[in-house]
Amino acid sequence: MTIDRRPLRSRNARLVQHLAAALDGLGATPNVVSATSVLFALLSASAFCLAGLVDPLSRALLLAVAAGSVGLRLLCNVVDGMLAVEHARGSPTGPIWNELPDRVSDTLIIVGAGYGAGLMGAAWAAPTGWLGAVLALLTAYVRELGRSLGQPADYSGLGPKPMRMAILVAGAGVAAAEPLWAGRGEALGGSVALVALVSAVTVFTRTRRLAQRLRRQARRGS
Repeated sequence: MTIDRRPLRSRNARLVQHLAAALDGLGATPNVVSATSVLFALLSASAFCLAGLVDPLSRALLLAVAAGSVGLRLLCNVVDGMLAVEHARGSPTGPIWNELPDRVSDTLIIVGAGYGAGLMGAAWAAPTGWLGAVLALLTAYVRELGRSLGQPADYSGLGPKPMRMAILVAGAGVAAAEPLWAGRGEALGGSVALVALVSAVTVFTRTRRLAQRLRRQARRGS
């Protein structure tokens, strides 16, 4: 894994540091933690979908599971990097495990939330979930494209991964109370649509910043 990584304040949290140290003591590898993040993403996606098929109380419980699993997925994303860098457990294949599981996890969670909202009654949310997932993939693609062109990783924009997941967690919280006003998935569907919107803006801004950097580089080299 490279040291060019997303700046996160959560790495300085004592609980997270203790967790990383404990996992290091148990011999856990960053790649295993990265793979575990996909399992939490799959649990979250499943809970989102099932939430659209059950009674209001069960829906609230499933949405809590979905939101909690999103948080655990993000925790894995922090700890795997700490194991690789701070605890020097990185491997030659680390960069693959650092990126690929993230893309799978994003897709599972965003699409799962879209289908869940669709099953609650917001039929438009399922295709919106797929749109959001594609745009989330593009945010990472533009970042990695920049790195392949010799530029620093760009984590800027309205919709980086932590923000996308925060939007969905908030949407799940509102959706849990939606039966009180006879809502039909609009809250969760709206959060999926917002993920798509901020991801689209992020793709645009990162692409523009990359183009500006490449132009400056070309002027310096001329």
